[in-house]
Amino acid sequence: MEDDDVAAALRAVPRGGFLPRLQRPLAAQDRPLEIGHGQTCSQPSTVAAMLRLLRVPRGARVLDVGAGSGWTTALLAHLVGPDGEVFGVERRADLAAWGAANVARAGMPWAREVRAEEGVLGRPRADGWDRILVSAAADDLPAALVGQVATGGRMVIPVRHAMVLVEVDDDGAVRTSEHGTYAFVPLIED
Repeated sequence: MEDDDVAAALRAVPRGGFLPRLQRPLAAQDRPLEIGHGQTCSQPSTVAAMLRLLRVPRGARVLDVGAGSGWTTALLAHLVGPDGEVFGVERRADLAAWGAANVARAGMPWAREVRAEEGVLGRPRADGWDRILVSAAADDLPAALVGQVATGGRMVIPVRHAMVLVEVDDDGAVRTSEHGTYAFVPLIED
């Protein structure tokens, strides 16, 4: 594994604290682990690849879509530091509540997880998000999420089986590129 900010975040925020009790002994395995309701906590190598593509700077405002157990929200919080903001959203109320408790225990008050608003994909904000991480596969690139990326921002999202990097240039032009093949639970768009 590379020795960079992402590797440091993975060391600082152990996966085991974001898994159901019976799954914790498996935390070091590089595979997705069930967290209930057909959802998984992604494998560490996949999370690391996504975070490296995202290139999260200190002080960034980051949206975490499909936050689940809160692990990626906490990893993002470690990367942005206390001058940043991380907002995790999760569709399932029970997973959102559990993930919120996990994030709170991680001790980074600049990060939180909430239940996604009914009928809303992501979390629109007037000036957009510097970075958006999506941990569920879309059938097509969702325009609603692309529209939430701030000028100069980036989003990493699985589309079908391809990992897609979305970059919004300073002039507002959108570029996309594919970076490998992965399997994710489906992104449910209301």
